[in-house]
Amino acid sequence: MRIAVVGGGIGGLCLAHGLRKAGLDVAVYERDLSRTDRLQGYRVHINPDGAAALRECLPAENWARFEQSSGTSANGFGFLTEQLKPLLVLDPDGEKHYSASRITLRQVLLDGLDVRFGKRFERYERDGAITLRFEDGTTAECDVLVGADGIGSRVREQYLPHAGTEEVGVVAVAGKLFVDDHDWVPRSLLDRANTIVPTSRCGMFLVNHDGLGYTDADGVLFDNVRPYLMWAYAANDPELREGLQETVLRRIAGWSPDLVRIVESSHPDTISQWRIRSSRPIERWESTNVTLLGDAIHAMTPMRGIGANVALRDAQLLARKLAESGIDGISAYETEMYDYGFAAVADSLRAARQFAEGSPFSRTLFRTVLRTAAAVPALKRAMF
Repeated sequence: MRIAVVGGGIGGLCLAHGLRKAGLDVAVYERDLSRTDRLQGYRVHINPDGAAALRECLPAENWARFEQSSGTSANGFGFLTEQLKPLLVLDPDGEKHYSASRITLRQVLLDGLDVRFGKRFERYERDGAITLRFEDGTTAECDVLVGADGIGSRVREQYLPHAGTEEVGVVAVAGKLFVDDHDWVPRSLLDRANTIVPTSRCGMFLVNHDGLGYTDADGVLFDNVRPYLMWAYAANDPELREGLQETVLRRIAGWSPDLVRIVESSHPDTISQWRIRSSRPIERWESTNVTLLGDAIHAMTPMRGIGANVALRDAQLLARKLAESGIDGISAYETEMYDYGFAAVADSLRAARQFAEGSPFSRTLFRTVLRTAAAVPALKRAMF
């Protein structure tokens, strides 16, 4: 059984390791020209489920490098007003969470795999075996095709053309404040992740990331990240298009001076816009020898911070099912993945709308609920 994975992102590479560990024949085809093409991006939260998938699929040495190169994120979570007054602070859950540089995590996942770079997938033809065609004119054959090629998946476009994503109306602006240059940042914003819950139709998320470097098995330095505070302001506001930093500053002019200063002091080169998209719900399809994982099938908003972890869960499950049952395992994988994947999409979409929409009355009510939960331990445990 020859398995082809189109897409060398987090989910596709984790799957390839899991399949290799099970002794299966797997090839990864990646459109990037080299392993250093994607040296950018924010850090990603790896929760206990995502970490368990990585640990199961990766060789021991890769897992060790992941742990060594990742910071930990287990200091709880805060809901604050726009004046930084606590509404509710959730204690750590006792499990180990990781803060991983996307750059570093990808290098850890690439180590030990023979990835075919420069292979931009064009289409596939299926007549028993599957023939893959790439834009450079080359072809490859496989028995199982896994589309792990992200939110704009070409595999999905051909296989499930009625699936896809749509904009949800929420626009986010994100930036980085390098905290080694700014010792005035409030400790509460550095010690845990926080969501700002104003009464207006918007929100802000902040999380601190450690500065860590990564040197691969050959001694090549790929990442040497300074510690930074990431912030993301989101609103259901189509006017968030140009002059991003100035626009956010106008929107938060009456907020805590520390929040204003964080946005004001962030270097313009670190500031970017995200037009939030989410997968359209679709009916369960009939399984074949083509399947999908991660954002290629269930892209979700970033408001729950679980997209990468669900993709890792996909990789873990699909590797298990293919190892246990061969091609017949795809149906079992898709049955489980469809349920938890699209449940996560719906949950994430609901969170995005709660974060960036809602009337002043409903948002004031939510703040009251948070304060009540903070004051009643039994309610706090039941709710969160």
